[in-house]
Amino acid sequence: MTSPAPIAEQRETPRPDPAAVPALSIDSVSHAYGPRRALMDVSFNVQPASFTALLGLNGAGKSTLFSLITRLFGIQSGRVGIFGHDVGTSPGEALRLLGVVFQPRTLDLDLSLTQNLLYHAALHGISRREARARAAELLDRIGLTERAGSKVRDLSGGQMRRLEIARALLHRPRLLLLDEPTVGLDVKARADIISHVRQLVSEQGIGVLWATHLFDEIMAGDDLVVLHQGKVLAQGPMSRVVAEAGAQDVNTAFMRLTGAQTLPGGGA
Repeated sequence: MTSPAPIAEQRETPRPDPAAVPALSIDSVSHAYGPRRALMDVSFNVQPASFTALLGLNGAGKSTLFSLITRLFGIQSGRVGIFGHDVGTSPGEALRLLGVVFQPRTLDLDLSLTQNLLYHAALHGISRREARARAAELLDRIGLTERAGSKVRDLSGGQMRRLEIARALLHRPRLLLLDEPTVGLDVKARADIISHVRQLVSEQGIGVLWATHLFDEIMAGDDLVVLHQGKVLAQGPMSRVVAEAGAQDVNTAFMRLTGAQTLPGGGA
């Protein structure tokens, strides 16, 4: 009797390693306002559990890029992906993984801290009970539990910014965008915000894109993207960008890359 032919070995299709998928991928993105080109073939990635600084002067295109990532503007050319989800074709899947802190204040000043958080939670379909639990947890984390019932207008600038970060984290995103988050804050408030966001990276594995024009907000271990007049002039680990520019520090590297004659604020 002939033995039955051996059954072919079943091999499971390899699944992509989640750690290998960028938190944010910007691929050949261009954008124009009429005849003015704001972004030109911009490409870079932000990895999970990493802090990426997007460094550029005012008018470099940072806010335009944020508007494209968040779909405030339609993408004219190129692709934006969040953990592999295309923002243009699968915006729901992409944006639910994203938290954003824009440069202008977007809190309701006449609502309490808790009310601001609960309103945001409702927009994300989070139940009232779960929203209250998350709001209490986040207010405790940012040291504002005692102000939970206070109106937002009674907070300092630094406290408002911490509340905006808490609100952005309420739906538990895996990627956080911050557009010039320390503008207008005093030295201590700036340091507190930067420290808090870096803790999110190290403790919770959140990927962060931090847009800034201030050199002293960038650390040696950060990834760096230099954006100037709508173009990416350099990207990679900060130490490598500085070395490839033949400079000793990020200030000098930025000046050499952009041809700037004077440094923006914070570059002393």
